[in-house]
Amino acid sequence: MPVLALLAACGGTSDAAEAGSELQDAAEAAGLEVNTSPDQDRVHTAENPDAIALLPPELAEQDTFTVAVSAYVAPLAFLADDDATPIGNETDIAQLVADALGKDLDLQVKAWADWPLAVQSGDVDATISNVTVTEERKELFDFSSYRNDELGWLVKAGSDITEIDEPSDIAGLTVAVGSGTNQEKILLAWDEENQAAGLDPVQVEYFENDGDTILALQSGRIDASFGPNATAAYKAKVSPQDFTVVGTLNGGWPDTAQIAVTTLKGSGWADAVTAALQGAFDDGSYTEVLERWGLEAEAIDAPETNPPGLPKTS
Repeated sequence: MPVLALLAACGGTSDAAEAGSELQDAAEAAGLEVNTSPDQDRVHTAENPDAIALLPPELAEQDTFTVAVSAYVAPLAFLADDDATPIGNETDIAQLVADALGKDLDLQVKAWADWPLAVQSGDVDATISNVTVTEERKELFDFSSYRNDELGWLVKAGSDITEIDEPSDIAGLTVAVGSGTNQEKILLAWDEENQAAGLDPVQVEYFENDGDTILALQSGRIDASFGPNATAAYKAKVSPQDFTVVGTLNGGWPDTAQIAVTTLKGSGWADAVTAALQGAFDDGSYTEVLERWGLEAEAIDAPETNPPGLPKTS
C-alpha cells in the first residue's frame, strides 16, 4: 500500500503511527520538512499591531482564536501519529493568523459539512479548511484569501497518460472525482463537451474516501483522480515512484477562484485576519509554510478581503 494511502486508510492509533512514520520518511526523502508527530514545531510570525488594531474591542479582548479544520488528507489538514492532533498546511496558516493577532490557537476538527454551522453559531471564530470563495457563500461569510484554488489530475506513475490540458484529453478515461465538488462540475462539463463533439464519454467513479481512490488508481481500476492539486502534488512529491500530476487548472474554471480564511459576515474578523496574513506574507513566514508542505506553486501575491468569488449557479 502506498505511503499516502496508508495514512488515509488507517483506522486506529497504532496504524496511524505506523503510517505517519512512513509518510514522514517519504516526505523527508522528497526534501519536505514534515513532522507528523503531535508535537509540531510550527512556523511562527510576529504579533502585528496593525492587524490587532482592526479588531473590534470584544474580539481584541479574546485570548483565543478558535479555528475549525477538516482533518482529512495530507498536506492540507490530517491527523498526526497520535490519530488525534490536526496538522498540515491549514493548521500552520491558522497559527500564523493567531500569532499575528496575539492570540492562542485553538484547533477544532470538524467534518467538512459542519463548518458553516460552526462559524454561524459562534462555535469557532473561523474555518481554515480549503474553502473556496464563492459569491453565494459571501452572503453569509467574509473571506481573507491565502492560496489559489488549484485542481490537479493525478495518475499512476508510468501511465500512458502524460498530459491533461483540455476536455479531449479525458475522452474515454475512467476518472475518480468527489461528489458535489467544483471538480465534479468541471469534469461533467468537459465530458458533455466531448460527447457533443462525438468523442468517447468519461466513466465517472465516486469513492468514499481518499484511501479508496488511491488504491483504485494504483490497481488500475481508474485512469486518473481529479481533485485539489494540493493533495495531488503532495502525493507525487513524497511518492514519485507511485504517482505523477499530468495537469492542473484553476478550481473556478472557466473563472478563477481562491482559498480563504472564512469568518462570519460582519463579525469584524475579516479585515484583521487579512492584515495578519499580509504581515506573514511580508516577513516570509507565509512562504515558509507553503514550502514546508510543498504548496509554493499555489501561493498568491497578496491576501485580500472578500475577493471576487465563483459566480452563483443558476
